[in-house]
Amino acid sequence: MSELTENNTIRTANENGSRTVLVFGATGQQGGAVASALLSDGWSVRAFVRNPSAGKAKELASLGASLVAGDLADPLSVRAAMKGVHGVFSIQPSSGQGAAYGITDEQEVRYGKVVADLALAEGVRHLVYTSVAISGEGPTGLGHFDSKLEIEDHVRSLALRSTIVRPATFMELLLLPGMGLDQGAYNFFLLPDQAGQIIAVRDIGKIVAAVFADPERFAGRTIEIASDEVTGKDLGEKLTHAAGRPIEYYRFSDTLLRENAFLGKLASIIDDGRLAANADIAALEQDFGTLTRFGDWLAGPGEPLLRTALDAKDAMVTLR
Repeated sequence: MSELTENNTIRTANENGSRTVLVFGATGQQGGAVASALLSDGWSVRAFVRNPSAGKAKELASLGASLVAGDLADPLSVRAAMKGVHGVFSIQPSSGQGAAYGITDEQEVRYGKVVADLALAEGVRHLVYTSVAISGEGPTGLGHFDSKLEIEDHVRSLALRSTIVRPATFMELLLLPGMGLDQGAYNFFLLPDQAGQIIAVRDIGKIVAAVFADPERFAGRTIEIASDEVTGKDLGEKLTHAAGRPIEYYRFSDTLLRENAFLGKLASIIDDGRLAANADIAALEQDFGTLTRFGDWLAGPGEPLLRTALDAKDAMVTLR
């Protein structure tokens, strides 16, 4: 296992660098899913964490990951963490997560570029960058999407073997408290008959692990990824079945979308198709195996989130 020395460098003992992937965001949803999938596939995982003593970091260590303390704002710690690794999974805190995270669009771009530049400098053999499922050309007008597109362009400009994955909306995000489930309703962006794609976070891990396993096949590609495609009506029906009680589906009201510029812009780029996602799910399953359908997810890993949302009366915000 690798150990962190006092001067923040890596001491390697019995670790095969050719089978090691450095995972950023390892205590988050995507990074955690990637780290878990890689470990299951027999890779050594070096997890880049700010606080090795945190609960989620300790959970990773218990699964077999090596913890490396560092900060994306400190390029020296990033470079030290990359020493001797085969691959890098690159994800940065999203500027769209709000002021509580203290990340601006400019910082997200800078961190993403630094990771790619240092991967090139350190001779990393394969970088996988996770972006967002935005189709079309040019900016969206939403900073936390456009920041990722700028990082994508930078990654492609480097003489570095890389793959970009563009995940659709996470199933996990659909069950944030406050969407109306405790009142027998569900509010979201889709029109009742409008289709949009979603993905289970664990499928992101599964797909990224497969990409690292076959770099010659996937290098140089930008891959839109999704697990399922649903309409607004589908969401209501599947939630009704999983909850065991009627759940009525509503698109966010026109009044809300007019008054909230951020939500209104999101709705507009869903309506014009740019954010609805355009993954070829059948082709993805040929490459990566069976992916998770929303109904199956609700009955399995999503069940605790569903129960929390159904009972989250204090978190309810009326969005209709």
